[in-house]
Amino acid sequence: MPDTFSVAVLGTGTIGAPMARNLARAGLDVRAWNRSREKAEPLAANGVAVAGTPADAVRGADAVLTMLHDAPAALEVMERAAAGLAPGTVWIQSSTAGLDGLAELAAFARERELVLVDAPVSGTRQPAEQGTLVVLAAGPPEVRERIAPVFEAIGSRTRWVGEDAASGAATRLKLVVNSWVLTVTHGVAEALALAEGLGTDPEDFLAVVEGGPLDMGYLKAKSQLLLGGSLTPPSFATATAAKDTELIVAAGERAGVRLDMAAAGLERFRRAVGQGHGGEDMAASYFASFDGTD
Repeated sequence: MPDTFSVAVLGTGTIGAPMARNLARAGLDVRAWNRSREKAEPLAANGVAVAGTPADAVRGADAVLTMLHDAPAALEVMERAAAGLAPGTVWIQSSTAGLDGLAELAAFARERELVLVDAPVSGTRQPAEQGTLVVLAAGPPEVRERIAPVFEAIGSRTRWVGEDAASGAATRLKLVVNSWVLTVTHGVAEALALAEGLGTDPEDFLAVVEGGPLDMGYLKAKSQLLLGGSLTPPSFATATAAKDTELIVAAGERAGVRLDMAAAGLERFRRAVGQGHGGEDMAASYFASFDGTD
């Protein structure tokens, strides 16, 4: 189908893989590449063409979607893809890049004459699998209709916040959203850790707040992971949460905003990673309240 919109997905981890599947299910022509090819291979069963190199994945694609660990990883992979990139290709940059990282990615896009759309997403593994991520986007109005099928396939809604991707409007919003998500995560972790330390049944705590203004879906979700010992596979890994918190703290410093809770949360994530919980769900912040790995 030569008229089918084609998308190259670079990075098929926790969020990227379900993105690729949902794009294929929506009828788009999807190619995918991942640094560890074995993680991308299962996508072939969903009609995704798995490429051996980033350049092979992007060659002839109408749009390139990057969902990689951070800005340096996204830049390195796009440099490897350069031989297959054509001027005018839309680059949907969905990695959480941070403000300084986004500036470097925007410079690459200008050099290669790519149309950059900064489009980080709000949501973790389950929303990604369900195609209900929230897309936070900034980019030229003239490409929005063209890439709408991409966003409709991966998300429940799109929030456009600017016309210039390089302005960082979408990335700034993503950092604000993540600051709230990570604060709530630490709150759940510390409350359950205190219950453990005081010998209080955590189910009693959950029962007290249930249905009231202090209750929320995130409290239930993260509590269930901790109480059920179901931290793998992660919805959002602790090591990645630490990286994102570093970006949040740096953005706050750059803006002259003191983020005491984010800074303390970063130390919690770092302790949990040091205890061996980096690959587990970020609810593993819980373990930072105790010595050792248990």
